[in-house]
Amino acid sequence: MTKEELRVELERQEQRYKEVYGGEVTTYAAQPEPERKPWRKRATVQDQVFKQELEKMEKELKAEEP
Repeated sequence: MTKEELRVELERQEQRYKEVYGGEVTTYAAQPEPERKPWRKRATVQDQVFKQELEKMEKELKAEEP
């Protein structure tokens, strides 16, 4: 079924509903998709420890260089 055929079928069902049941049809616009925020990787415990070790090594190197 193509989009055009689907539209025609929905319009036919809408008219039938109005005629047979005397009802009212409310149509809604499609909701926009939420904006996606960029994904950020959280630092794991290993990443934090590695960073601390690097900082410690850098401090030791600076302390050795007069």
